[in-house]
This record gives sequence, structure tokens and C-alpha cells, in this order.
Amino acid sequence: MEYIEVTGRTIDDALTNACLKLETTSDNIEYEVIEKGSNGLFGIFNSKPTKIKARVKSGVDSVDEEFKEFEKNEKKVINETIEVKKEASKKEAVKAEKAVEVKDNTAEHKALATENTMEADKEETAVKAEPKAVLSNEEIESRINNFLNDMFEAMEISVEVKITFDTDDECVNVELIGDNMGLLIGKRGQTLDSIQYLTSLVVNKGKEKYVRIKVDTENYRQRRKDTLESLAKNIAYKVKRSRRSVALEPMNPYERRIIHSALQGDKFVSTKSEGEEPFRHVVVYLDREKAGNNRYSEHRYSDNNRYSR
Repeated sequence: MEYIEVTGRTIDDALTNACLKLETTSDNIEYEVIEKGSNGLFGIFNSKPTKIKARVKSGVDSVDEEFKEFEKNEKKVINETIEVKKEASKKEAVKAEKAVEVKDNTAEHKALATENTMEADKEETAVKAEPKAVLSNEEIESRINNFLNDMFEAMEISVEVKITFDTDDECVNVELIGDNMGLLIGKRGQTLDSIQYLTSLVVNKGKEKYVRIKVDTENYRQRRKDTLESLAKNIAYKVKRSRRSVALEPMNPYERRIIHSALQGDKFVSTKSEGEEPFRHVVVYLDREKAGNNRYSEHRYSDNNRYSR
């Protein structure tokens, strides 16, 4: 991918602008500084912006192409599941027709059919009344290993699955270890989120108590959290400087919460989510009510990140 040129007051500002234009995060970008900026006299006169050239690291965009086969197999499994449900519905319809034929027979047959139906209803009620079982740690670990190992075998990749139980956070941590883990992370972690979602469905199927599953590899979750927190601070600074709202790229609920939490304590900006999934995003804006309640609200935000009269 070719380089693009972007500017900003500082290198961090320029890098943030590059992230927004390239629609990715800073850990996926390589850049070179073309010209360092200067504040000029008193930070006002003859100031020059910082100019960098940046592009997405080679191999990042290829992740989606490499994973198309996995998505294709996933759709195939879904279609097969739909077909199985259709066949089950047809069998139920045939059973219903047979029940109608029995009812149309003699009074003795009707009484017998009614008795059988009542017995079946009693059995069904008894089954429904039974409480759903709670999975043991061994059963949870077995479900996770069976599902993930089958999936990775179909993908023809070698991955070690390490499972730990976090009693404090009440969740099961699944660490994936192997080569070329970028394939399992995907663009902005979308593939890793999908694997986590499917694993959660498998573990919690037919169970009463919900078990929270967290799938990670190469400490991606923490690195992504650090990147988003840094991005949030850079965007907040830009909003304070320009006094204009900034809309971030679409994010999943977990990443939106990171942005909200990172700027929750800021005295001058607020955040809100707008749009519908999967395009729901965070908007960072200057909160004049916050600024009015702050004892520094009568001061002007200057280049050195202080308020002066």
C-alpha cells in the first residue's frame, strides 16, 4: 500500500489523523516523519505543523483474504443446520397428520389417542420442570477444547488452547498459542471476536447459568485496550482545541466502553454512542455544561495544555 501524507500539531496528532484516514489503529501503521512542526513565537506566530507519511503495514489487509475460506465453511455449517431443522419440521408435520388420522378412527381409538397424548404431555411437563444442569469446570474445558480443536483442524492450522478459570471476574480465559496468530485476530479483532462468540454459544448451549468466555491471543485484548485509550486522549485533545465534535470509526460494544471509560473523568469533553449495529460508533464532543461547572471554565485552552486568562 502506498504512503499517504498527513499533518498534525505534533507527531501524535499526525499519527491519530493517519489512523482515522486509513481506518485502522496505530499498531497496524508504519510511518516516517517528513517535517517536524514548531510552535512558533508564543505558540501562535509562524507555527508549522508536523508532517508524516504513513501506510498500513504489509500483510495486515491480507488477513481478510486468508480467512475467507473459514467464513465460507462457517456459512456452510449454518446452512446445514438450517436444513436439519427443516427436516425435523417435516417429521413433526408427518406425526401431526398421523395423529389426525387416529382421531378420525373409532371412539376407542380416539380415547386411546387422547390417553397417549395426555401421557406425552405429562412427560414433556416433567422434562421442562427439571432444572437445567450447571456445567463443571471439566465439562466447560471439554466443550471448549472439542469445538476449537475441530475448527482449527478444519482450518489446517496448529494452535495450542490454554484454558484458565478466573474466579474473581467469573469468566473462563482461553489463550490461543501458535504461529501466524494474526489470522485468528483479523481486521480490528473481528475474527477473534467471532471465535469468542461461537465458543460462548457452544459452552452455554442448554445451560441455566451463563458462563462468560474470553478468547485472546498474543495479549491482543490488552494491546487493543491501550491503543484505544491513547486514541481517546488524542481525540479529546483535538476536540478541546477545535471545539468541534469528532466521530470515531464503528466499534463493537466492548471497544466503545473502553472509549467511554477513558474519557469519563475528563472535565471538558463527553462521549456518546450513535448509529445502529454494526455501524454504531462513539462521538467525542465538547461538553459546555461540564466546562461551565468547572472552576477553570473562564480560561482558554492553550497549546501547552494549560488554561490562561
